[in-house]
Amino acid sequence: MTISVLLVDDEEPFVQTLAKRLTLRRFDVHTATRAEKAFATLRDHNIDVVVLDVRMPDLDGIEATREIKASYPLIEVVLLTGHANMESSLEGMKIGAFDYLLKPVNIDELVYKIEDAHRKKELQEEKIRRLAEKADEDGPDE
Repeated sequence: MTISVLLVDDEEPFVQTLAKRLTLRRFDVHTATRAEKAFATLRDHNIDVVVLDVRMPDLDGIEATREIKASYPLIEVVLLTGHANMESSLEGMKIGAFDYLLKPVNIDELVYKIEDAHRKKELQEEKIRRLAEKADEDGPDE
C-alpha cells in the first residue's frame, strides 16, 4: 500500500526537491505552497500524512493543524520548523500534530516519521472498523 503525503511549504524549490525524494521512495506525493491549495488537496484526495511548515506567509501552521484535525481527525500532521519556532511545534503537538522535525530536514528521518504516522492512522482506522463491526453485530439498541 502506498502512503499518500501532502507537502505544504511556501518555499517552492524545497517542496519540489522533497517531493522528488519522497516519490523515489514510493510515496504518493501531493504538494502545496499555499493554504488554499493544501485544503483543496485534502478535499480532493485521500491523504494519509500532511508534512506542514509551521511558518508560511498565508498560513499559520498551528491554525492549519487545528483545521486539519477538526475536518480530518485521522490524518496525521508532521510539522517542519526552524529552531526559533520550537514553541510553536510543541503547541502543535498539544493540538494533535503527530510530531515535528527541525529544518533542514534529514530525508531518512522524515521517511521514518511519515511511516510511523501512517502506522498510527492505520491502527486508528482498524479500531474504528472493529467498533463499527461490533455495533453491527450487536444490532440496534432496544
